[in-house]
Amino acid sequence: MADAAEMLSGVNSHWFVVVFAILISWATVRLPYHRIANTLKWLVLVLFAYPVTAFVVGVDWERVVRDTLVPSMPHNRDEWSMLVAILGTTISPYLFFWQASEEVEEEKAAGQITLAKRRGATVRELQLRRMDVGMGTFFSNVVMFFIILTTAITLNRHGLRHIETTRQAAEALRPLAGKFAATLFTVGIVGVGFLAIPTLAGSAAYAFAETLGWRQGLDKKLKQARAFYILILLATGVGVGLDFVGINPVKALYWTAVINGLLAPFLLVAILVVASDKKLMQGQPSSPLGWTVVAITTVAMFAAGVAMFVV
Repeated sequence: MADAAEMLSGVNSHWFVVVFAILISWATVRLPYHRIANTLKWLVLVLFAYPVTAFVVGVDWERVVRDTLVPSMPHNRDEWSMLVAILGTTISPYLFFWQASEEVEEEKAAGQITLAKRRGATVRELQLRRMDVGMGTFFSNVVMFFIILTTAITLNRHGLRHIETTRQAAEALRPLAGKFAATLFTVGIVGVGFLAIPTLAGSAAYAFAETLGWRQGLDKKLKQARAFYILILLATGVGVGLDFVGINPVKALYWTAVINGLLAPFLLVAILVVASDKKLMQGQPSSPLGWTVVAITTVAMFAAGVAMFVV
C-alpha cells in the first residue's frame, strides 16, 4: 500500500506505512461494526480496477478462453507449490474464523444480542448466507483471475518474473501497458490493502479470542474487549515492523499462502465432520451436494500438497 501511495504522491513510503497503520487501527478500534462493514463493502468496488486493467491492456480472448477451460497440470515442484499457494489464497484458514465471526456480528447488529436469540437459523437466513458467501466467492475469484491474466500478458510475457515489491510490479507494468493501466493497478493495491488488513488482523484476534475465551467483537468498545483489540493492534504493528526490517513482501505473501494451502485441508476435514453432525448442527446438517463438493476440494488440496513435496 505504501509503495503504491508513494508512486501516486512522491512521498516516501515509510511515512505511508505508519499513516496507514494508524488510520486502520483507529478505525478498527473506534468505529462500530456496522460502520466498518459498510466501509469494507464499498471498498470492494476498488477490486474492479483489475478487470478494467486487463481490458485496457488488450487480451487475446480466444486463447484465454481455451487455456482457461483446457488447463495443463503442473510439471515440477515450483508449479505444484504455486498451485498450493493459489489454493491457500482462495481457501485460507483465516477466512473460516472471519466469516463465522462476522455472521455473529451481523446478528448482533440486527438486535440478536443474546446467545439464545442467535441459536439456530431459519431457512430464509440460510438462503441469505448462502447467497452472501456465493456472491463473495464468485467475485473474489473473478478478480483473482484478472490479476493473474494481467500479469501473465504483461510482466510474464516480457520475461519479468522476479518481482519483489508491488512498486516494481506497477513500474514494470507502465511501459508495457500504459500509464492508465499502471495507475489502475496501483490504486487497486491501496484499496485492497484497506480491505484486507482489518480482515487479516481481525481474524487472528477472533481465533485467539475463541480459543482463550476472551470477550470479543468489533461491536464492543476497547475497555470491553481489551485483549481482543490489543491483538489486532499488535498484528498491525508487526506488519509495520516487517516493512522497516526489509522483509521481501512478495516472498512473505507467497510462502504464507503456501502454508495456508497446506493447513487448510486439515481444517476442512474438521468442518466436514461438524457439518455432517445433526446434533452439532441442531438438525440442519450440510446438504449432500455441499458436503461432497467440500470433500472433493479437501482431497484435491491434500493431493496438491503431497505433490509439492514428492514431484
